[in-house]
Amino acid sequence: QVVDELEERMGEGGVIVDYHGCDFFPERWFHIVFVLRTDNSVLYDRLESRGYTGKKLQDNLQCEIFQTLYEEAVLSYRKEIVHQLPSNTPEDLERNLDQIVQWVEQWVKDNN
Repeated sequence: QVVDELEERMGEGGVIVDYHGCDFFPERWFHIVFVLRTDNSVLYDRLESRGYTGKKLQDNLQCEIFQTLYEEAVLSYRKEIVHQLPSNTPEDLERNLDQIVQWVEQWVKDNN
């Protein structure tokens, strides 16, 4: 249902999708995929501060340890369009935004 709901919007292009998984999104929708990665000590504190406990906390930590989302992305899309970005600090956030903006600007320049 999610894919059906987004199909028309995605066909128009110029869309950024932020989601915690990707295996059901069609590859034709994306020119690049960024997977944000976080050091587990940082992730633990971050999730704990958001009220995550027990199984939910452990499941999220294990997902990061085993690179579940990165592996899912590599299996779902061409490996050359999948990129990992560190997401540990506010400075990482700024660098990631800069990198993504640069990529978008270069893609527009190359494809228009």
